[in-house]
Amino acid sequence: MSTKSATKKMSFFERFLNFVEVTGNKLPHPVAMFFGFFVITIIFSMILSYTGVSVNYKEISRTTGQVIEKTTYVQNLLTRSGIRGIFGSTVKNFTGHAALGSIVVAMLGVGLAEGTGLLNSIIKKIVISTPKQLVSAIVVFAGVMSNIASDAGYVVLIPLGAVIFLSFGRHPLAGIAAAFAGVSGGFSANLLIGTTDPLLGGITTSAAQIVLPGYSVTPTANFFFMFASTFFITAVGAWITDKVVEPRLGDYNGPKVDINLNDQISPEEKKGLRAAGLATIGFIIVVLLMVIPENAIFRLTPEEITKFIAENNREPGTMEILKPFFSDSIVYILMLAFFIPGLAYGVAAKTVKSHKDVIKSMTKAMASCGQVLVIIFVSAQFVYVFSKSNIGIVIAVKLADVLKDLGISGIWAAVGLIFLTAFVNLFIGGASSKWLMLSPVFIPMFVELGLTPEYTQLAYRIGDSTTNIISPLMSYFPIIVGFASKYEEKEGSMGIGTIIAMMLPYSLVFLIGWSIMFIAWTYLGLPIGPGVSMFM
Repeated sequence: MSTKSATKKMSFFERFLNFVEVTGNKLPHPVAMFFGFFVITIIFSMILSYTGVSVNYKEISRTTGQVIEKTTYVQNLLTRSGIRGIFGSTVKNFTGHAALGSIVVAMLGVGLAEGTGLLNSIIKKIVISTPKQLVSAIVVFAGVMSNIASDAGYVVLIPLGAVIFLSFGRHPLAGIAAAFAGVSGGFSANLLIGTTDPLLGGITTSAAQIVLPGYSVTPTANFFFMFASTFFITAVGAWITDKVVEPRLGDYNGPKVDINLNDQISPEEKKGLRAAGLATIGFIIVVLLMVIPENAIFRLTPEEITKFIAENNREPGTMEILKPFFSDSIVYILMLAFFIPGLAYGVAAKTVKSHKDVIKSMTKAMASCGQVLVIIFVSAQFVYVFSKSNIGIVIAVKLADVLKDLGISGIWAAVGLIFLTAFVNLFIGGASSKWLMLSPVFIPMFVELGLTPEYTQLAYRIGDSTTNIISPLMSYFPIIVGFASKYEEKEGSMGIGTIIAMMLPYSLVFLIGWSIMFIAWTYLGLPIGPGVSMFM
């Protein structure tokens, strides 16, 4: 390919991205969109109810496990009882939303760990200690792992990735690309349960209960698949960095940055990391003692096991015996898993001098949740009217029928959701924002196709992660351009087109490769999480 043709393609690509940016900026704020959906749903409930829209479908009984025939009509919400229900349940819809408690509680612990500097020090320690031949893999891996720390990876790891690559005599933009690919392109993958897991699990629970009353999706629902995905993203991301991105960038002749990486971890930070490590080990031991022994606190008692056998006519499995841990306590335990090491780090590193510093960090974390809380409030009202109107059930059954008629069902319907989400993600940012809109439609539809809500959520998470790194509308994208501009080799050479061209190989390979992994995982019949299957 000639340089001239490559330049022409870059120019066309930049013009296309400008069009996407202008179009995307015209979209209303998610809060406004949810309010619009709220109003539209109410109006359509009246119209569809008057026209007598209904569906006949089969449903699995949660109590008996038997398949039952059901007929559901669209309910008019512009009636006396409908309007009373909307006004009377507003507060309950918000406080009872499954995602609200999970995100607030989890963020208290993460906020302290981030505020004391623990998360930043861990990220720096990982990348600074890596051997030269593994630098790409470790930077990508650290990026993937950093997504449990909210935005820490964006503001700490990505600029640090450039410095690390430059210190090894490599192109700093390749370091930015590797870190960005891990932080944002591998957003859903991780070896640990992060704040995204309970957040999406809570939203999925609300959507699943439209057709499966009482159904609950735990934060560990996709853990096995996402655990394995961490190694996939790391290996593929490192390969793309070394074989595709950096060779295309060529030799670096831009500004040098004289930074001694050995000075990045201060003596106080080292003390803090040692204290946090000891605190983490102690916490893990305590949790194991509360889970493993037969009479452990987080296991069903003999009386509870007897009751379970009587109600379900079978012995409980491991996950059912540990339900008090995985289903009822995991969010609080997740919070403590960040809070305790974070506190130990802060005391040892002297970033916490009194209880006021602890409260300040937790308060700051809550302040960062402000927009999420507003979105949850408005979306909770939308979910309520959507559920009460039965429109979700009607859409689910009708679309399931269309997919069946087209011969699209099962895994291929889920693959279709992956690609649909990846496309929508170019225009609407925020994992929870899109899922709050998409889950009430797709989860009931896929349940009708025999796919579990957890499996549907997994398909969504793959699509949602892969195109973050090529979307100019993603909130951190302009900041990445700013980081890269520091290493601009000649004036005017850095722009959105440069970053998009640099990140596009990651996005395409992640999307296709992750989808293939998803398909293979399905055909092998592997569990996607503890006690979680793919089919109803």
